[in-house]
Amino acid sequence: MDSIDEVLGELPLPPYVTAEDVGFAVRALSVHAAEQWPEGLRCRNDRAPHPCRLHRWGRRVVDQRGLTERQVRLLIAEQEAPRR
Repeated sequence: MDSIDEVLGELPLPPYVTAEDVGFAVRALSVHAAEQWPEGLRCRNDRAPHPCRLHRWGRRVVDQRGLTERQVRLLIAEQEAPRR
């Protein structure tokens, strides 16, 4: 865990995980994905050790909602697909 994570702790989960929360969580998982660096896996967005706080929060939200890994991948693909 990064030193800033030790100071700030985990982001709290919403009391009730809504569809809107899932949308935010899927976006966090997409934006804060792992990227290989010489010193190991880092967050693509903020270069914190992966998984960063927002990635962990997103994972906890989708887990709370009961989404499978396949469902999460499909939601990420939908968000990243070009809009027409």
